[in-house]
Amino acid sequence: MAQIPIFAPKFLKMLADYSEEHIKTLEWREHIRLRPGMYIGKLGDGSSQDDGVYVLLKEIMDNAIDEYMMGNCKKIDVSIAGRKVRVRDYGRGIPLDKTLDVFSKMNTGAKYDSKAFKKSVGLNGVGGKAVNALSSTLAVKSFRDKQVKTVEFKRGVTVNDCPIAPADEENGTEVVFEPDEEMFGNYFFISEYVETMIKNYVYLNAGLQINFNDTKYMSRNGLADLLNENMNREGLYPLIHLKGNDIEAAFTHGQQYGEDYYSFVNGQNTTQGGTHLIAFREALVKTFREFYKKDYDPADIRSSIVAAISIKVEEPVFESQTKTKLGSKDMGPQGPSVRNFISEFIKKHLDDYLHKNPETAKTIQKKIQDAEKERKAISSIQKLARERSKKVSLHNKKLRDCRTHYNTGDSDKLDSTIFITEGDSASGSITKSRNVETQAVFSLRGKPLNSFGLTKKIVYENEEFNLLQAALNIEDGIENLRYNYVVIATDADVDGMHIRLLLLTFFLQFFPDLVRKGHVYILQTPLFRVRNKKETRYCYTHNERQKAIRTLGPNPEITRFKGLGEISPDEFKHFIGKDMRLEPVRMKKDDAVNGYLEFYMGKNTPERQDFIIQNLKLEEDKVEEEAVIG
Repeated sequence: MAQIPIFAPKFLKMLADYSEEHIKTLEWREHIRLRPGMYIGKLGDGSSQDDGVYVLLKEIMDNAIDEYMMGNCKKIDVSIAGRKVRVRDYGRGIPLDKTLDVFSKMNTGAKYDSKAFKKSVGLNGVGGKAVNALSSTLAVKSFRDKQVKTVEFKRGVTVNDCPIAPADEENGTEVVFEPDEEMFGNYFFISEYVETMIKNYVYLNAGLQINFNDTKYMSRNGLADLLNENMNREGLYPLIHLKGNDIEAAFTHGQQYGEDYYSFVNGQNTTQGGTHLIAFREALVKTFREFYKKDYDPADIRSSIVAAISIKVEEPVFESQTKTKLGSKDMGPQGPSVRNFISEFIKKHLDDYLHKNPETAKTIQKKIQDAEKERKAISSIQKLARERSKKVSLHNKKLRDCRTHYNTGDSDKLDSTIFITEGDSASGSITKSRNVETQAVFSLRGKPLNSFGLTKKIVYENEEFNLLQAALNIEDGIENLRYNYVVIATDADVDGMHIRLLLLTFFLQFFPDLVRKGHVYILQTPLFRVRNKKETRYCYTHNERQKAIRTLGPNPEITRFKGLGEISPDEFKHFIGKDMRLEPVRMKKDDAVNGYLEFYMGKNTPERQDFIIQNLKLEEDKVEEEAVIG
C-alpha cells in the first residue's frame, strides 16, 4: 500500500473547507488595483523609465496617436504640472454617449473594430480603464460637433457624469489625471523621460506635432532623426535609412562597444525587443555575409552598431499589457511571417544601397574586420576568464545572489536588483538586510582599475571586472542581463565617489547600453540620523537634517553616517526596501561622454587640479557652516 503523504490531512481539510464563500468576484477597478503588474508592469516612484506613472501617460498617449494614424489628428498637447497630467488630442473625439463606458467598462473600445484600427497599438480596451483605476482623480472630456461630454472619476468610481453641453472647441479628447499616491507612493515625474517618450512618438509619426509644457516637438526624417538625436558622435559612415510599406529602418556603425537598438511596433517603443528585432538582427548578418561573400561572425558584423527598426503589424500580440516585447510571428492573419517580411526587405534594399555606395561598403567591411581581429586577440584570455569566473561563482566569494532574476518577458521580475558595494562591512550590512528574493550583492575588493582608454581585453584580464561582467551576464550584450537594476552602493565620501567614477567609466567604456537603457543607478543612503525618544528621522541632505532638528524639538540625538558599514542591518533594511532612493544615471545626446571621461579619468591636468581644489574648498566651507548652525 502506498504511504499517505504527511501533508494529506491538511490538503483534505482544505478541500472540505472549500465552499461558495471562498469564491470572490472582483470589480474591474478592484482587480486592477489588486494586480497592477498585470496591466502596467511595475509601480515604481518615477525614478525609472519603465515605472508605472509613465505607462499611465503612455496609455493615454497611445489613444491620441491612434487618431493621428487614422488621419484625424495633427496635434497633441501634453502638460505635467506637479503630479497632474493633461493630454489633449485634436482627433474625432469619443462618441459622446460612450465616453463613460470607454473609461469604466472593460473590453469596451473602438479598437475591436479591426477595420477602423487595423494597425493600432492596443486592441484590448484596457489601457484607459487601467489609468482610471490607478489614478486618484481622472476627468475626461470629449469634444464633438460643438458639444462636450464630461465625466469625472475618483479611483475608477464615477463621481460626476455631466450631461452633454454646448462647446466652442475643436473636436478631440482631453484626459486629465493624477496617479494615485496610495498605489505609487511618493512618486514624481522626470521630464527627460517624458521628453524621450514624446520624441519617439514624433520620430515614428513624421509630421505630427506634440507640444509638451509649451515646447514643440516634430520630426520630418523619422528614424534618421531619432538616431541623430541619440548618438553622441557621428557614425563611421552616413546613416543608412531604408523605408517601405509598413517598415522603416536606419543604422550606422559607431565607435562604442556593444550594440544599440531602438525598436517599435505600430508606434509603440518595444524596449524589450521581440520577434521583429530578432529578425532585423538576423537580416543584417545574412545580407552582409552575402554581399561580402564571407561568413563573418554575427558578433563582428553587429559590433558597435546603432540601429532603429519600426514595423506595422495587423493585430499585434505583445507578451504583456505594457506592450514592450512583440510576440507576433506573423504580420497579420493573412500576412507573411515577421521574419520573412523583414528579411526580404533588408536583403533587397540594403544590398541595393551597398552596391550604389561602395565607399560606405568598404568602411563597413573594415569595421567588421577590425572587430574580428579584436575578438580573436582576446579569445584565449576570455576562455581563462570564464573558467576563473565559474570557479569563483561556485565558491560564492563575491556574489551573494538572489532567487529571482530579470526576465524581459516577465513583468513580475522587473524588480531584480544587484548592489555593487565595496568593503566587507558595507556588503555585510546590505547582505543581512536585503530581500533575498529580488536583491543580490556583489562585493568589490578595493578600488577598481581605471579603465579609461583601455581595450576590452581589460574586462577579461582584470579579475574584478571579469567577475562583475560574469555576475551581470552581459558578456554577449545586455539581452541576458540578470538584474534590471544595477545599483552602485558606495560611501558618500571622496573614496566612495572615486569608486563610483571608476565603475561608471567601466560601464560607459565597454557596456554603454546598460546606462542608455536605464539600468544603472546610484543608491542614496542617509547622511544623518536625527532622533529623540519618540521618533527617528533619516536625512539625506543638510536641509532635511535642519528640518528634522526643528521638528523633533530641542537637543535631539544627531548621528553623522561616515560610511555604509556604520549603518546596522536593522537600519539598512529601511533604505533598500520599498522606499529605496535611487538616482538614475542618465545619458543625453548633449552629454560629451568622452570629454567627461577624459577630464575626470584621464591624465592629471592643471584644469582638473583646480576643479578638485575649488570643490574641496566649497565642501570645507559647508562643513564649517554646519558646525556653526549645529
